[in-house]
Formats: sequence, C-alpha cells, structure tokens
Amino acid sequence: MLPTVAIVGRPNVGKSTLFNRLVGKKLALVDDQPGVTRDRREGEAHLLGLDFTIVDTAGYEDEDAQSLPGRMRMQTEAAVENCDVALFMIDARAGITPLDEEIARWLRANDAPVVLVANKAEGRAADDGVMESFSLGLGEPIPFSAEHGQGMADLFQALLPHLEREEFSQEKEFYEDDESAPLKLAIVGRPNAGKSTLINKLLGENRLLTGPEAGITRDSIAVEWSWTNRDGQERPVRLIDTAGMRKRAKVQDKLEKLAVSDGLNAVNFAEVVVLLLDSTRGLEAQDLRIADKVLEEGRALVIALNKWDTVEHGSALYQGIKQALSDGLAQVRGVPIMTVSAATGKGLDDLLHVAFETRTAWSQRVSTGILNRWFETALEANPPPAPGGKRIKLRYITQNKTRPPTFVLFGTRLDELPESYRRYLVNGIRKELGFGAVPVRLTLRSAKNPYAK
Repeated sequence: MLPTVAIVGRPNVGKSTLFNRLVGKKLALVDDQPGVTRDRREGEAHLLGLDFTIVDTAGYEDEDAQSLPGRMRMQTEAAVENCDVALFMIDARAGITPLDEEIARWLRANDAPVVLVANKAEGRAADDGVMESFSLGLGEPIPFSAEHGQGMADLFQALLPHLEREEFSQEKEFYEDDESAPLKLAIVGRPNAGKSTLINKLLGENRLLTGPEAGITRDSIAVEWSWTNRDGQERPVRLIDTAGMRKRAKVQDKLEKLAVSDGLNAVNFAEVVVLLLDSTRGLEAQDLRIADKVLEEGRALVIALNKWDTVEHGSALYQGIKQALSDGLAQVRGVPIMTVSAATGKGLDDLLHVAFETRTAWSQRVSTGILNRWFETALEANPPPAPGGKRIKLRYITQNKTRPPTFVLFGTRLDELPESYRRYLVNGIRKELGFGAVPVRLTLRSAKNPYAK
C-alpha cells in the first residue's frame, strides 16, 4: 500500500496545480477563481523515484459545518486524519493571512507530519512571504512554484524521511515492469546482414521478402509472434524488421533515406535492439555507428554474429570482434554477443533468451533505500575530488525512471564533477545493482539557493 500525502491550504493557493504536476496529468480542474475543488481527489504521484498517493483537498475555510464550505472543510479534515504527511501550502506572494495561521494551529494539533510549502515563490516578490512563513511554527518552508515546477528536489528531500519508512517498503525491493507484455524486438544492421532471413526462421515461414540483393526491405515491418522458452512458456514478441543502414554518405536515393529514417524510428519504439552483423565481413565502422545510435536512444542492445556456421577460425574472430566492440562502445562495456545462423536457426533460442533477460535489466527499478546505501559505500570507497581545495558535495541519488534506467544525482558544485567520476558512478550502478550492460543515464542536479540574490 502506498503512503498518502494530503495537500491542504486556504482557497486558490495552487493546491490543484501541484496535484496535477505530481500525477503528471491535468486530472484536477484549475482556475483563477477560488473554490474550484470541492471533493477529495486522489491520484498516484511520482516524485523523483518516490511513489505515493496524493490527495487534493478543498480550500480550508472557516464556515458553519452545515454549509457547503463547511462540509468541504470536513472533507479536508478527514483527508489529514488519514494521511501520512500533510503538505501545507501557502501563497508566498500574498504573505501569511489569519486563515493560514488558523490552519497552522489546526495542523499542529494533529498527529500527521507537516511539510510547509511556500508556493508562487518565483521572483523576488515572494521573498518576504517565504521569510514570514517561519512564524507558523511548522519548520523551514520550501520555496516552490507549482506552476513552473521549481523546488521539486527540495520537496523530494522533505518527503523522503516520511515516505521511505519501513511500513511502506515493498516486499521485493527490486521490481520490474510487466513481464507478460510483448517484447518489442527490433533487428537492425547493414544491408544484407540477414535480418529478414532471421525473422523468417523464427516465424517458421517466409513472412518477409528475402534474397541476395542488398536493401530489399524498405518499410519497418512489425510481426506479432509467440516464442516458447526453455520452460515451455509462451512469451509474446513483436518482431520488427528494418531496412539496412548504410553509411550516410552512400545513401543518395530518397526512398532509401526514408527507409533508413523509418528504421531509426523503429529503434525508438523498440525495447531491445539486436544489431545483426555479417560474420563473413567482420566488424565495420558503420556497425559501431548503428550501435552508438541505439545506445544514444536509450535502447537495450544485443549483438548477434550471423552466418556463424560458415566462419572459419571462429574463436579468434569472436575475440577480435569482442575487443573491437569494447573499444568502440566504451560507454557500455559487456554488451551481450551471440553467435547465430539465420539460415539454420542455430543460436536463435539463446538469442531470444538473452533478449528477454536484457529487457528485465532495462526495466528494473531499485528502491531509494538500496540505491542510497550503495551510494554511501561508493563515496566512502572513492570520495569525489576537491578542485581548488573545495570539495564537491554529493548529497543523494534517486532513480526517477526506467526504460532506460535513469538516475538523478543531487549535490553542490556538480558543474565541476569530472566525467571520469561520473563514469565511476555509472559503472558502479551497472555492476553492483544488477543493470548489466544496458544504457544507464545519470543527470546532475544542484539545489538552487532561493536567497542567493
């Protein structure tokens, strides 16, 4: 069960705007006139890796309990009684009103922890209101702008101690996206690498046109299929065949340009991309360009060496290609390399098995608790540098999305953090937290000082 956070405050301070921002949709009606919200509205909120139920409440008004505003207030009171944290929102530009003071007294008498949010704090006009809100006796206010999304990192930091408590922890701290959904698997590579032949072999029929001529495939073709794994389970797969991708300088024909562009779009919609290489031609620069493009788009990558049944001195060739890929794809070392034959079907079951495993890693989410325990260990083992004698402070890290796994690192002076240290953290995430060779993104975010000016 997710923890519950209730937004409270007097009318028209921006509660519904914050609600919509946290749920990522315009679920709550927003208007300049006060009193638009009447009932409690619940939604599933996501804040930099924190998941919780957010409750939008009616503006708190001091009216008779039998009147409409009074009944609305009772709904708000019920929301606070049943929540784990109350977000008390004030309008920093308007300053503290007598009604704000009354709400603060009521909240202090309740058991729920309170986080004070000073909304509409963009610009200097709100500075006095932010400072004045200390008088409410609810701790340090968070300067915030629900309209523009400013202050989200500070809100995350304030909510984290209340929402990461043991009673809210998942039984399984690592969890994945729905494994029963079809695997979106795109096959890419240079012309005549055997992409259509491979898909036909998987399907057991000549579903796609093939032949010795390069460039037969133009449109990206998606085929729904079901693969029976080693345990006899049926796993749905959406196979996507794409046009061969030649070096840009060689692509002169308009139709080929459109076909290559369509293939790149197919990569964007895929989950796992198999880069099919012609083993008889080895690894070429264009293969690395395609691989780099796949990783740049955040897709999970698997390399398949086709026509392996015709290769001589396979071991030496495999090691040579493995080393070249390691050198050429330094940002993601350890990408799975499979040997297959589209003509005979050898190795195709292993390829599908690895593709599903790779999607699992690509879809994985690690809890904030486990992530920050790893983070503390990583900092102890290798503290960040201190350029100019001033240490870079790394405060905490969170995973804000999956597919691809994306992490946000908070701290100060992050603009001076060397790329080598960033790579150290990314490599640690892959190795220690089970993400393997999937692309991992790490963004840096420094907290802004609202009083800097």
